[in-house]
Amino acid sequence: MPVNGQHARSKRSVSIAHPLRSDKKMVFSNLPIRILLLILGCVAAGVLWQQAQLSVLALSRIDPVPEARAMVAEERYADAGDYLAFFLDYDYVRENPAAQALHAEIEEVRNSVAYQASKLGEGLLAGTSDETIGKTAGLITDFFVIGDLRDLARQGSQWARGEEVDEVIAALAAIGAVATAAQVATAAATVGTAGAAAPTAAASTAAKGSVSLLKAAQKLGKLPPWLGKTLIKHAKTVKQTKSLDAVSDLFGDVYRLAGTRNGLSLLSTTTDAASLQRMAKTAESFGDSTATLYRIGGKTFLKTADRAGELGAESIKLASTYGGAGLRLLDRIGPTSFIKYSARASKIAYKGDVFDLVARFLAFLPAWLLYLLVGLGALAWIPWHQGAVLMKRRGRRQLESAP
Repeated sequence: MPVNGQHARSKRSVSIAHPLRSDKKMVFSNLPIRILLLILGCVAAGVLWQQAQLSVLALSRIDPVPEARAMVAEERYADAGDYLAFFLDYDYVRENPAAQALHAEIEEVRNSVAYQASKLGEGLLAGTSDETIGKTAGLITDFFVIGDLRDLARQGSQWARGEEVDEVIAALAAIGAVATAAQVATAAATVGTAGAAAPTAAASTAAKGSVSLLKAAQKLGKLPPWLGKTLIKHAKTVKQTKSLDAVSDLFGDVYRLAGTRNGLSLLSTTTDAASLQRMAKTAESFGDSTATLYRIGGKTFLKTADRAGELGAESIKLASTYGGAGLRLLDRIGPTSFIKYSARASKIAYKGDVFDLVARFLAFLPAWLLYLLVGLGALAWIPWHQGAVLMKRRGRRQLESAP
């Protein structure tokens, strides 16, 4: 009896040591399941290996034609032309007949005599325009104090009639008059000192350019509230001291935006002096493309633009054609990989909705799931059957050797 009891305990100990008692009940012993897990594991490994390229393939490039047409419908020909021109630098838009036809339509209007005359009138009479000819006219009138006198007279007339006075325009006109006087004085000093006063002359010129841009922004409703309050405050100091020191830093940043296409739109997005400085720095890096890039990517573009020295301006422009998602991916995988994979994607003449959906699905699978599938694929082909057989044989030997 003791021997039989000991034999029973040995059988129970073998059973506990090896709970997977039947190969047929083991999941990994089923050949179809093992093959399926192997396939899934291989696919997951491939996705992990090519995840960056799949992420680029999953992106969709922006079609600028619908938005440009909407601008044309609103008779915003300058904005439509600039927006479409940015994308025409890339083959996928340049080879689009609809984009070419729309661009030709826009340019025909912008080059017409009637359109140019109307924009010139805007600049001369109101000091504002969205076209180069109008901006130039407005800038010239402001530089020769005509614009400042015009605006001061207009505000004075409104005050005399009891109408509301635009304090920001009045403040800018006063600052502009001081800047003009400084220009005249420094120009004479530059001649008399053989150029020693040139830096001061440059500062007064920057102030005049800034005044012109800020006036236009106020008249078009694009001057941010924080800047209007700051200008009214500083104008009092400028009038009292007859010096531009109080606004020199502020106007330096504004002047950098003044030389950028659609600088008013960029100015309107600022919230304080620090954001103005950041926007001016960005405009220096991306020039006339800045407004379009900001329109596409917003704050994502500004964040990426801070790394322009590392990522490269051209890489950022390329990524912007994919929208905000493209900018974020560029920031993640770097310019070398992004440019390489984008070039490969552009060689695919027609991907189709199914391809896009599959690429998007694979690219955005979580990493933990991919690693899990790889692990299961590997486990499925571990020789569980042979291990189970060896354990059974070992159990039998233990039973046979038991007393």
